[in-house]
Amino acid sequence: MALGMARAPLLQLSGITLTFGGNPVFDDLDLVVQAGDRMALVGRNGSGKSTLMKVMAALAEADQGSRVVPPGITVGYMEQDPDLSGFATLGDYASAALPDGEDWKIAAVAEGLRFDPETPVSTASGGERRRAALARLMASEPELMLLDEPTNHLDIAAIEWLENELSTTRSAFVLISHDRAFLKRLTKGTLWIDRGQVRRRESGFDGFEDWRDTVWAEEDAARHKLDRKIKAEAKWAVEGISARRKRNMGRVRALDALKAERSSQIRRQGTAAMEIESAPTSGKRVIEATGITKDFGHGPVIKDFDLRVMRGDRIAFVGPNGAGKTTLLKMLTGEMAPDSGTVVLGTGLEVAVFDQARAQLDPEATLWDSLTNDPQMLVSGASDQVMVRGVPKHVVGYLKDFLFDERQARAPVKSLSGGEKARLLLARLMARESNFLILDEPTNDLDVETLDLLQDILGDFPGTVLLVSHDRDFIDRVATATVVLEGQGRATVYAGGWSDMLIQRGGNPVALSVSKSGKSSAPSAAPVAKAAPVKSGLSFTDKKRLEDLPAVMERFEAEIGKLNELLASPDLFTREPVKARRASDMLLERQAALAAAEEEWLALEEKASG
Repeated sequence: MALGMARAPLLQLSGITLTFGGNPVFDDLDLVVQAGDRMALVGRNGSGKSTLMKVMAALAEADQGSRVVPPGITVGYMEQDPDLSGFATLGDYASAALPDGEDWKIAAVAEGLRFDPETPVSTASGGERRRAALARLMASEPELMLLDEPTNHLDIAAIEWLENELSTTRSAFVLISHDRAFLKRLTKGTLWIDRGQVRRRESGFDGFEDWRDTVWAEEDAARHKLDRKIKAEAKWAVEGISARRKRNMGRVRALDALKAERSSQIRRQGTAAMEIESAPTSGKRVIEATGITKDFGHGPVIKDFDLRVMRGDRIAFVGPNGAGKTTLLKMLTGEMAPDSGTVVLGTGLEVAVFDQARAQLDPEATLWDSLTNDPQMLVSGASDQVMVRGVPKHVVGYLKDFLFDERQARAPVKSLSGGEKARLLLARLMARESNFLILDEPTNDLDVETLDLLQDILGDFPGTVLLVSHDRDFIDRVATATVVLEGQGRATVYAGGWSDMLIQRGGNPVALSVSKSGKSSAPSAAPVAKAAPVKSGLSFTDKKRLEDLPAVMERFEAEIGKLNELLASPDLFTREPVKARRASDMLLERQAALAAAEEEWLALEEKASG
């Protein structure tokens, strides 16, 4: 390649038009992905993000337009529902595309993603299948990776591992995710799908919402200006057209063109009209757990745990998969009895549960039936009405509040996307009066706007919330306390959200894995298949971490320097007290994180040297 000659894009879409059921998903869409791009692909649920990604991966064919990938460039796509037929184990599937002798790559990736490659396909869960698909993509190292919600079904430790891998990869990638913290750390550009078009911004997800709101404000101003012009021209047409008919037919035609332009503008989809109606106030003390222990015969899942939950508390439960979050939640809500210790529930509790597995939804039932067949939403003698917080409401009207259109009302649940299923479940949940919410991974598949609204609703909710989530940003925004479970029966309560918890732990992350016995284990204890020996004595994850830590420490040092420089301003605390307080908090957090990184580096160096 000649010096100064521009490199060909990794992928180029031109004039893409795609229609489903008579409605255009994309219309004359253009998109270019260059080497080095790290793009967030964002947009409302149903805007076509996954469809566009399948077009990029050549798994969906557009009605019109072209897709160009230069010779020798490979594009990898992480399948949401991978086909593992014909493979005996997850490892066989994950390594199928690798050259002979490179199976060790699967062992390394499986260690970070926390799954066993020897697991038979016949017994693998949906989450394990997705992790195998992600391992297959990561190990093959294509020039362009297309990742559709890769953090779904991953615990926080695996998410952090994936973050580290993607932050150092040489591959370009396009990423769909609801996890703000994940997007903010990894992306350097943003692709925004809005009403069939893609806007590109050469800046990462951090700041996207301000950019989106600015674009929408400019659009509203232009629409308002057009409306005023149409109104003025229409007034002229009524008052003076008869006297100047021949001379001004051009102006009449211009008015018709303005009206056509206005009617062709696609309205933005609204925000789901969610609200939670609180039931009568519960007692002040909601849960009093004292010395509770649970052991299923492989060592304690929870041991001697105490927790007091007061009305209005929002408690987040975090930890690696298998640490006991669900078990603890069941004991705290009275669904499961502890082996020892006591749990006393308060008075006047009206419980509503959001189930991560969407088990409350019958996939064969229609959206209409999913609401009208719910005993708590039944309106006697009215088959087209549902009871919403004590008031009858038409089924379609209530579905429209959650951004479903009339045609979808009679569609089966199985036809919905993951985000739409979450919205339907929220519609059922929020129709009930409650003062005690149990939310199990509520953020999975929700778009940014719906997440924002859910966060605001929980902030105004006067009742109590127990939340299981791997979404660090959502925990930061919602939780008043965070319970960390790390295996061997250990569970610790910290004030505040995820970031507050990390500061109180000195920057130390949550334990990376939990073995089947319930005991915490280091990354090297995860089951791997056919792993090549590591002469240094480090696991694959440890070795990679040792290589990455100097850059991590350098970044922390740079951030600490910038924060010290900012706080050195003598009038900052009087001029901008909120900004000063945040900067002080961030400085403490970065200093703690740097100290933790330095200790980790020293420990790994000692381990490497034997």
